[in-house]
Order: sequence, then C-alpha cells, then structure tokens
Amino acid sequence: MTREREVTFVPRQPRPAETPRGAVWLYGIHAVHAALGNPERFLRRLVVTEEGAATLTARLPQPWTIDPEMVERSRLDQLLGREAVHQGVALLADLLPQITLEEALNRNGPILVLDQVTDPRNVGAILRSAAAFGVAAVILQERHAPEETGSLAKAASGALESVPLLRAVNLARTLGQLKAADCWVVGLDAEATQALQGSAFAERRVALVLGAEGEGLRRLTRESCDELAMLPMPGVMESLNVSAATAVALYELTRKP
Repeated sequence: MTREREVTFVPRQPRPAETPRGAVWLYGIHAVHAALGNPERFLRRLVVTEEGAATLTARLPQPWTIDPEMVERSRLDQLLGREAVHQGVALLADLLPQITLEEALNRNGPILVLDQVTDPRNVGAILRSAAAFGVAAVILQERHAPEETGSLAKAASGALESVPLLRAVNLARTLGQLKAADCWVVGLDAEATQALQGSAFAERRVALVLGAEGEGLRRLTRESCDELAMLPMPGVMESLNVSAATAVALYELTRKP
C-alpha cells in the first residue's frame, strides 16, 4: 500500500503593483492627509476603502483635490503589498521637487545632515522630529540613502510634506558650503569629549550632523565638522537609535536657556 504524500497549499501573496516612474505610492492616514494638503504634490490616484475614506474625511472634509476610487481592502493589499500598513488609504503622487541648498538656507531653523543613514523608517522618524523642532531641511547623500518611498512617508507621519529633503553628491563639500553660509557644523559623536549644550549655540545657526547607527560619522565627515559633541547618557545604555538621538539632540538645541 502506497502512502500518499501530504501537500500543504500555501496561498500566493499578491505582489505590489508597479509604481510609475517619477511617482510614489503614499499610504497611511497621516501621510495621505498631509500630501492632499500639499500644493507641491502632483496627485495621480487616490484609492480608499469605505472605512479609510471615513477616517480621512474626519480629518480632511470632502471634497478633496482628487476624486477617490472606492475599493475593497484586498485591492489595496494588491497595490501596495500586504506588509504595508495602509489604514485603508493610498495616494499615487509624483515625487516632491527638490529645493536647492540656497533655498534651504533661506528657511528658518537648524539644518540636519545625515551621513549614510540608510533605513527609510529611521529617516522617516527623523523627519517627524525635524518637523516638531522646526528644522529648515534635512540633507541626505545622493547615494547610500533611501529614496522617497511609502514606508518612509508613513514613518514620517506627514512630515515629508513640510520638511524638505536635499540630496548631496559630496557631503564634505556640502558641509563646507554650510560653513560658508555661517552655519556652525556640529557632529554628534559618542566618543566626543564634550556634551551637546544648546545654550552654547544660542547666537549661532547650527547644522547638526548624524551618522549611521553603529558606524557613526565617517572620518572625512568628522574632519569637516567645526566641533564634535555627544549626548550624555548616565543610564545603562551606551547609545541610542539614530532617530531617537536626533530627537534628543534637537530638543537640546532648541530649548530655551
């Protein structure tokens, strides 16, 4: 008697739909809400479930600047992939136009510079802190940095629409341009001998430089800073996630003496 082999059927996961060139699928209530209110965004499609539309309407009453397409949740899973926490709303929009360094310097607030921070969720969380503390712009590298994606926008919780992202081909050269524009360039480094003290920069405009978690600032980036500072941590942890460190550093820089 031959024993038949038991076969387990695993349902195929839907693959995300291809995104048109020059566009991005934004998802999540906060990200979509902010993008709908951003005149710099060119909107292509708004796809919502009945529940998602109700939640979005509570935050931003209709009519919206683009007519929504009502779909079942499974259709959004197919468009974005099941790992996307879309909350029943998705917006296909063009990528945001990039401003120049000169335009960034004309905005108020400190400048953030990220040295090889590659995780889009970290960059999104950093943007959220940047928006909370009035940062003028966030500068990334042209390479070794995440593109504008739905997961980055979701982590930014709407801040992608209010804090410009710039991409620098040569980070050391960009730091030199910031110095020439009277920015005091401060690198956050765990091995620095002095603590970051916001009161010391009360009369200066600061460009705060942060490196990748674990690796920190690269040698040339460190050498391009005016000074290095660390966050004093008297507890048992020796370091913070880069997005958490950004929030603490921005709080220190912007707090009143």
